[in-house]
Amino acid sequence: MSHPEQPAHITRRLQTEESASYDRSTLDYIHRASATGLYEIRGLGAKRKLPHFDDLVFLTASLSRYPLEGYREKCSTRTVLGTRFAKKPVVLETPVTIAGMSFGALSANVKEALGKAATAMGTTTTTGDGGMTPEERQSSKTLVYQCLPSRYGFDPDDVRRADAIEVVLGQGAKPGGGGMLLGQKVNPRVAKMRTLPEGVDQRSASRHPDWTGPDDLAIKIQELREITDWEKPIYVKVGATRVFNDVKLAVHAGADVVVVDGMQGGTAATQTCFIEHAGIPTLAAVRQAVAALEDLDMKGTVQLIVSGGIRTGADVAKALALGADAVAIGQGVLMALGCNRDTYQQGGQIHSAEAGYAALGTAPGFCHHCHTGKCPVGVTTQDTVLEQRLEPEWGAKHVRNYLKTLTMELTTLARACGKQDVHHLEPEDLVALTVEAAAMARVPLAGTSWIPGQN
Repeated sequence: MSHPEQPAHITRRLQTEESASYDRSTLDYIHRASATGLYEIRGLGAKRKLPHFDDLVFLTASLSRYPLEGYREKCSTRTVLGTRFAKKPVVLETPVTIAGMSFGALSANVKEALGKAATAMGTTTTTGDGGMTPEERQSSKTLVYQCLPSRYGFDPDDVRRADAIEVVLGQGAKPGGGGMLLGQKVNPRVAKMRTLPEGVDQRSASRHPDWTGPDDLAIKIQELREITDWEKPIYVKVGATRVFNDVKLAVHAGADVVVVDGMQGGTAATQTCFIEHAGIPTLAAVRQAVAALEDLDMKGTVQLIVSGGIRTGADVAKALALGADAVAIGQGVLMALGCNRDTYQQGGQIHSAEAGYAALGTAPGFCHHCHTGKCPVGVTTQDTVLEQRLEPEWGAKHVRNYLKTLTMELTTLARACGKQDVHHLEPEDLVALTVEAAAMARVPLAGTSWIPGQN
């Protein structure tokens, strides 16, 4: 029995219809894995769409609330971190801080630029793995020194010279995994600071060598307090996974400040399977962290810093409204420095970076090749030629402008909600646009009083 001929448009659709389970991205992954037997390593953060701060909006003032006049009434941004035990808490002029990014992942010029920008804005920058460079300490008025599992470049004298110490247990982009610095970025200076052979891949440990649990963390915090005469605030940073319990354990161990890094956080280099499939979104993590502090009656005594995908002043305002005391920004700062920009400025001249991106097989706006050391705009490189494409003064100016803009947007939204202090923002000022965001942030779905899972 013959069958009638299918209409041509149906034939075309069936011949070109993409599979949801085996789309082009999945096919590329399988073909690459089968050809090489290797997992993919890349930089930056998750590319998949996740519930995020964009899924929340503010209920600003109208008749039932009284807004503040933006040009005449002040809105304070002063932020104090480390009030629990430290003799010298960190006092900031803005709750927007610069996250830990290492010399090695970034060039020395970039680290200097970050220090200058942070100093100009009255905020902190953070060392990252591999130790403290003289340029970074000199340019940073307030510098946070990280103690990571690798202990690369860790120096007790530098700990004493820092203004706060951050004990890193995990990172949002790779919770449960160690850091990576591929050999092409291990130049003579980086190798000397980390006591490593030049040009050889460095893989950091996934856990600290001198403890196996929270009791050992308490001992380590005590040791750090003793060598700094109890002056410096001690931060504990965790990748967002089992946030409620992790925050509680960090507080019990003696942390002054807890840093929670959501899965949108970036990295210099790690496995793509970590970046896309480990951890929980920042939106969910912040509310779990706040719940843990409230459960211990430590909200306000122990400060909370949230990081991972913070990009705009609106993101900052929403994080504070959900209960954070401050935020830390990494990827956004790199973009401000010129990451994924199609030009760079050197010697007062504008130059095209297009050829550099093409050599990496990518284009501006799509590059995640931080691990290669061949950054076309001189941000994530140790190459002696490429690193000169980021001049410290130029970089500092752009990062300062970026942080200034975020702070202005933050105060604009706070005033519109009737707040004289950005730290007066609260969950009641927010509603969610999706059921998922409402459940994670524990705020009502817009136009209702419904918080999924609570009422």
